[in-house]
Formats: sequence, C-alpha cells, structure tokens
Amino acid sequence: MSQENKRQKTVVIGAGPVGTLAALYAAQRGHDVEIFELRSDLRDPSTVPLNFTKSINLALSERGINAMRQSGKPDLLEKVFGETIPMYGRMIHGKNTAGELYEQAQVYDVHGRAIYAVDRGGLNKALLDELDAMPNVKLVFNHKLTGADFKKRKAWFEVAGNPTSTGRNREIEVDFDLMIGADGAHSAARYHLMKYARMDYQQEYIDTLWCEFQIPAQETTWHVEERFCISPNHLHIWPGKDFMFIAIPSFDGSFTCTLFMPSANFDKLEANPNSVPAFFDTNFPGVTTLITPADLISSFKENPHLPLISIKCQPHHFSSSVVIVGDAAHAMVPFYGQGMNAGLEDIRILYSIMDKYVSTSEGDSSAIAAQREKALEEYSKYRKEDAHVINDLALQNYVEMRASVVSPIYTLRKWLEETLSMYVPSLGWQTKYSRVSFGNERYSEVIKKSERQGRLLVMSLIGLISSPVVIGAALALYKWRKATGPTRGLLKLQTWFGWKTT
Repeated sequence: MSQENKRQKTVVIGAGPVGTLAALYAAQRGHDVEIFELRSDLRDPSTVPLNFTKSINLALSERGINAMRQSGKPDLLEKVFGETIPMYGRMIHGKNTAGELYEQAQVYDVHGRAIYAVDRGGLNKALLDELDAMPNVKLVFNHKLTGADFKKRKAWFEVAGNPTSTGRNREIEVDFDLMIGADGAHSAARYHLMKYARMDYQQEYIDTLWCEFQIPAQETTWHVEERFCISPNHLHIWPGKDFMFIAIPSFDGSFTCTLFMPSANFDKLEANPNSVPAFFDTNFPGVTTLITPADLISSFKENPHLPLISIKCQPHHFSSSVVIVGDAAHAMVPFYGQGMNAGLEDIRILYSIMDKYVSTSEGDSSAIAAQREKALEEYSKYRKEDAHVINDLALQNYVEMRASVVSPIYTLRKWLEETLSMYVPSLGWQTKYSRVSFGNERYSEVIKKSERQGRLLVMSLIGLISSPVVIGAALALYKWRKATGPTRGLLKLQTWFGWKTT
C-alpha cells in the first residue's frame, strides 16, 4: 500500500478505561491501533496500580455507559454490568443528640435511577479482552513514552527490563498518524504536547489527602446479599465539617472505603497511629463496628496517604497528530464521581466530531490529516469549557458531601427540585446531580440550567413571602400578639423569624 493511500495508524498512550475505549473506537473505524502501557498487563493481579492501591472502585454513570454503548460492541455493556452494583443514593451516617447511631438515605434521583459501583480491574479486563480479539489492535505493555516529535509523527518508548550493553533499557521508535494521550494526571503525552502547543496549564493540589480502608465481607452460606454488612445499594458517607469517610460496595460483599482529610489532621494521626480508632469513634460513629480497631490502624499505617490533584489545560491537541483525553486533559478530584465518566465521554465526543470530517481510514494521507486537524481543533474548543466546568463542580461537591448533606437548606432545595421534577415534568426541572449523572447534556449547559433554577427558586420564595396573603397573615398575627401578649409558643416563633418583642 502506498504512503499516500495507507491505512491510518493510531497510537494510544495508556491502557486504562479511557485509553482502551479510545483504542476500541479507533479500531472499529478500521485504523491500525497500537496501545502502549507503562505497566505490565493490567489484567494480571500482580500489576500494581499507579496510585499503589490494590482496589479502587469507580462510579459508572450514564455518560460512561453511553460512551460504551456507542462503541460498536453491543456485548461490552453486558460484560461490564455483570459485576456492578447499583447505588440508588447516599446513606448518611451519624449520631443524634441522644448518642444513638442513625442512617439517613438520600436518593440520587426521584425517578429511581442509579449509578453503578464497578471494579476498575474488571472494567479494564472487559475492554482489554475486546481489544485482544481484534486483528487490527496490538497491546504493548512495559513501554514508557520518553519522547515525541508531533511534526514528524514519531514517538520513542523505553522498553522495561530490556537493557542494552550500556545498562540502559532499549528504546524503540514508532511512527503514527494520530497519538491519543490517555495516560493520566501525570501524562507523558501532555508533557511532550506542551513543547509544541502554546498550552495554558493550571495545576492545583487541594489541601486534602486520602487513604484507603476496607470493610470486609461477611461470611455466609445463605443469600448473596447477606455478604454485605451495610446496604450495598448506597454510597455510604460519614460527613465531617472538614473531612469525611466514604464506603463503596464491591461485588464480593466488601466495601472499598476512603478517608479524605486535610494534611494537618493526617500529620497528627501519623504521629500516633494508635489514636486512629478513637479519632474514628469521635468523627465517624459506627465505623469501628464495621472495621476492627486493629485493621483501622494497620490500613492507616500501611496504605499510602495520597494527594488530590486538579488540572485544567487548553488546547487539548496539536495539529492533526495528537490529542489528550481523560485525566491527561482534565484531572479532577473524585467527589462528583465523574472523572472516569468524563474521560469515557471524551472519546464519544471526539469520534463523533472526527466522523464529521474523516469518513474513511484509508486514502490520501495528507488530505485525511488536513481533515483530522479541523476535527481536533473543533473538539479541543468544544470540550475545554465542559472540562473546566466539571472540574469546578467536583471541587464544590466535596463541600456538599462532607457538610451540606446534613444541612436543612440543602435538603429543602433538593426536595423542592425533586417534587417539581416528579409532579410537573413539563417544566423540565431536575437537580444538578441528576443532570450530571443521569443525562448526556453538556456540563456547561447543566451549570447554566442549575443556576437558572436556583434564581427562580429564590425569586419564588421572595414572591411568596411578599405576597398580600402572607403579609396580611403576618400583620394579623402581630395584632393578635399585641392584644393577647406573647406565649411561650409565640416566643419561639418570633425567635425563629427574628422578630423582636416589646
């Protein structure tokens, strides 16, 4: 096949969920695809994740589901859903004024929709197995991207465990038409892209670290559901003012738990790890009945205390030769459960735009490159606004999860919006969370609609309070109080409204 009429070669950096889905989309369009992964085969249980934790559960919602649905592999979702657990809402844990433990459920969606707890390893395996069966896909593990020339479309990879006579690992050169960088927050693809594109880049570490714990499954010979010691259909939250502890169900009956806390608090506990159970009893009541004090201490000491990074950048591409997606383009804190879902959605949107410009995988390579450049430019401009919005929403949701979930004002607004959504659907009213997690409209549109709903609610309340009926009732109550004198009940009412007595 001549150079002018060759089949497009797509190189994907990173074999995580986003990279493998990108490879699947490219392969379905007839491209020759090579995936390069820094680590060993991710299906091997001995492969250590980049964050050095063995079990990370993810929240899969509509955006990620829709991206896989449109991958051209109808059996993929069936395989993925085979080992997922639906979560219909949050379960808030705490202790009341009487010192009694309580659980309070908050549904995610008034219409009963759920997000799904999915094991990262299981999801990765399903995607990699699909790619393994495709003749135009090559999986390459233990290869580290060390250099790239995006004008000549060449990349260089260091081969782990294959030293030369000098003692350094052997390096190989790879040609490509398009590189897709899906190699995470500390992306090598982005690093090399920044040498070519005039990229605006913002990186922020928030003052919160995280550490992983586990609630073990219960031993049972009866029903499968009895393996779970707390509800498997909720994301469990022990909120605190400045920190929180969460638990996400796993298919084997255990729960993957995460402590999110400012670094100063970690420093205090690191100085005396034996105080961890007492800290949990004070701030996360009930956890020590689910995880033994000894296991809390060992997990805190043995598991890493890792930072949370937030990244924004633009553009996401250079010319026709490279584009970055997922955390490489917009790493976010995990508090909206949208990191992976946004990355998977990147792939759906990227290829929906590419399909408008590039209709074939073969033909005049220079003509295809010119069309691909237009597509990448459009994608980069289109996705930038949405990536920045969900990044900000994820940061804001940390405050909601650790504090606002127990706020009466938050509960009231949620109830009002859900009531309108249920009983007056023609208004198109939805909570912000429902729009983000159960729909596919742009994140930037979600925030605009949510802010508009907030303004309408405030205006409606002001209108209600200032209406003649309400004012008349208030005046009548005032006159009656003047005539009869305040009672204990009225005094409480006056205090609540901020009225003064004479």
